[in-house]
Amino acid sequence: MEVILKQDVENLGYKDDVVMVKNGYARNYLIPQGYAELATAGAKKMLAENLKQRKHKEAKEIEDAQSMAETLKDVNIKIVTKVGKGNKLFGSINNANLAEELSKKGYHIDRKYINIQGGTIKATGPYTAKIRLHREVVIDLGFEVIGESGQ
Repeated sequence: MEVILKQDVENLGYKDDVVMVKNGYARNYLIPQGYAELATAGAKKMLAENLKQRKHKEAKEIEDAQSMAETLKDVNIKIVTKVGKGNKLFGSINNANLAEELSKKGYHIDRKYINIQGGTIKATGPYTAKIRLHREVVIDLGFEVIGESGQ
């Protein structure tokens, strides 16, 4: 079944993409949750018209995302957390913690757009995360997890 995505869906596509999915996935999940609509001929025409009108606005969004990417490359992120023996963390660090640290520095990025390789971090050291600022602008951000004495 062909559907038009109303918003970004992980591992499927971005907003306004026309994708082919299994009938049950579309009927039971995507459409009821409001993530997609059926790709009828009328809906496709409307989508094409909307995309044409939005092209200029999207060019500005890409430019803004690229300028933000340039400023993010210079940001030094250090996440301080409690550590036990052998530099193992109490708990773990994930994309929500990184989003919180970025917001402290003035960069408000939703945690669902931050992807840390391996998912969660359980030891101190330097790490890298992929941050999607726009559909076409993805950057690698280096950050460091530093231990604070847990005793």
